[in-house]
Amino acid sequence: MDHDTIVGFSKSWGLFYLIAMAIGVLVYALWPSNRKRFKRAKNSILDTDDRPRS
Repeated sequence: MDHDTIVGFSKSWGLFYLIAMAIGVLVYALWPSNRKRFKRAKNSILDTDDRPRS
């Protein structure tokens, strides 16, 4: 294996790997059963930390 072969392999299959990972993350983020978890994470920041100290 020389350098050009490795570079060609990484350019072609690396793109497919990146696209597959992006699709996987998108499916995970939009999966209906994860909605409660993400909504709780969004609202948990504002529960108690948004008030001035007494």
